[in-house]
Amino acid sequence: MVKDIKTNEFQEKVINSDKPVLVDFWAVWCGPCKMLSPAVDSVSEQVSGADFYKVNVDEEPELAREYGIMSIPTLIVFKNGEIVEQSVGVIPEADIKALVEKAL
Repeated sequence: MVKDIKTNEFQEKVINSDKPVLVDFWAVWCGPCKMLSPAVDSVSEQVSGADFYKVNVDEEPELAREYGIMSIPTLIVFKNGEIVEQSVGVIPEADIKALVEKAL
């Protein structure tokens, strides 16, 4: 399941996580984000051993700035607090799954 995450939770739930975390940076008005979202949801149900979060860049602009988000949707996979994979734009569900599985 993909959960929304706020700036004040990011350190604890993403950076300090003991398992890989995929973060979907998105916005309500973003058409490609709406296209990508069902695929991210599907992967979150297929892959165990990783956490999945969404960051609304309009509500959490400081996180978007911190991670240099210039285009959305952007997917970032964190492991041990470090960025290990990143993708910008709409990608197939299989590619999303591969991004996460590489970090497992």
